[in-house]
Amino acid sequence: MAKVVVIGGSFAGLTGALEARRKLGAGHQVTLISKTEDFVYIPSLIWVPFGWREVSDISLPIKPILDKAGVDFVKDEVTRVVPEDNKVNTAGGEYEYDYLLVGSGISIRYDLVKGLSAAEHNYSVCTPAHAEHARAGWEEFVRDPGPVVIGASQGASCMGAAYEFLFNFEYACRKAGIRDRVDITWVTPEPFLGHFGIDGLAGGETMLKSFMKMFHINYITSSEIEEITADRFILKDGRELPYRYSMIVPPFNGAKFVRESGDLGDEKGFIHTDDSYRHEKYPNIFAAGLAVALAPPWTAPVAMGVPKTGFPSEVTAKVAAHNIARLVRGETELEEKPMGKIPGMCVMDAGHKEVIIMSNHLLKPRQAAIMIPNPLANITKRLLEKYFLWKTRTGKSYLL
Repeated sequence: MAKVVVIGGSFAGLTGALEARRKLGAGHQVTLISKTEDFVYIPSLIWVPFGWREVSDISLPIKPILDKAGVDFVKDEVTRVVPEDNKVNTAGGEYEYDYLLVGSGISIRYDLVKGLSAAEHNYSVCTPAHAEHARAGWEEFVRDPGPVVIGASQGASCMGAAYEFLFNFEYACRKAGIRDRVDITWVTPEPFLGHFGIDGLAGGETMLKSFMKMFHINYITSSEIEEITADRFILKDGRELPYRYSMIVPPFNGAKFVRESGDLGDEKGFIHTDDSYRHEKYPNIFAAGLAVALAPPWTAPVAMGVPKTGFPSEVTAKVAAHNIARLVRGETELEEKPMGKIPGMCVMDAGHKEVIIMSNHLLKPRQAAIMIPNPLANITKRLLEKYFLWKTRTGKSYLL
């Protein structure tokens, strides 16, 4: 009997555990370890600050999903992996594995920007707690509006979520009747609007420039934030931006336990794999989603990362889980799917509008890419949310 352990209860971890279980026979054990007991549909956290979603609306308990699939669930925090002994250490115990899949996501890196974690009116939407904190700040802001700074810091990789929050914030200000008292500035490490950490898509810069003009939003590209104080942003070029509310997507590190597990990962906590998502040194360890190290294949004046959330997390988890099943069956040929060649599939909410983004590859070179604006409603993003929660609730990890 093979023992497969999966770390992480979000997109990559949950998908990987369900797919490993589906591909392996009943004679093998699959265990998922997660420090949280709920799956949260992270893309919808952008709506929580404005009261358009509650965290409970986009959360599902993990255990019933895994119980139905025949996967053991352990609610615990991983503290260290010992690859030489094939063991996972947690706060509450120790777990042996024959094969390990790390789908543990990220931790937030605050050291690149002074004040990023401490500034009183600066928020993020990276976690449910962050989104609820941002709601408290929004409710206070509506009573006493003023200038706003929204965007991403140097080193960030999740630019799409920042754009979505920007346009939703602008829309929420109009709905609240305060837009005429709110001056909004977008700051981004991108060298041009619509870079998204993927070197852009044809027509993207032009479309986003038109959005900025239409919504009367100022923007600064290739920006580096020196410091965030209680009332202003200080950029490294000397410019200062006053604010009463801000939302900045921070840079990410890998999970803390990866950084503390010797050569399991690099100094940032990301795991280097080949294109089968197999560890470069340990052949019985795989990684998926945000846990995978991925160097940008392009250069820019200001450092930033490549987005690995959502669809890439699911695809890499499926590839890794299927390859583990192949090894358990004694096969030697593994599936390979470089992350940069995974199709790009995304719906960007633009404040009761949306842009559907599709490409045959996440990164260049691409043979096909398209951005389709829907100026009437954000129905596709809402339908996608409902579909994904249904798919997760019913354990149908094999669907797109």
